[in-house]
Amino acid sequence: MSNDISRQATAPHPHVGMWVTADGRIRQELLPNGRYEEERDGRERAYTGRYTVDGDHIDYFDDLGFTATGDVRDGILYHEHLVLHRER
Repeated sequence: MSNDISRQATAPHPHVGMWVTADGRIRQELLPNGRYEEERDGRERAYTGRYTVDGDHIDYFDDLGFTATGDVRDGILYHEHLVLHRER
């Protein structure tokens, strides 16, 4: 038996997954590895970057250098001026 300390896998936070605007034009996927990909008007990976989560608050750090924030309230993601619903 090894003396190494085993790492216990942690479950992803509850906001991981695909979020979509009501008209379907914007699709944002929060990946379990702390990265996100956003599709706009059919343009895949229009925005990509990393994000951090603190409870229901999300801080975005885009690969192009800008930052944004979001908050999940009552199952809806309010990301700057966008309103996104979880895709089922």
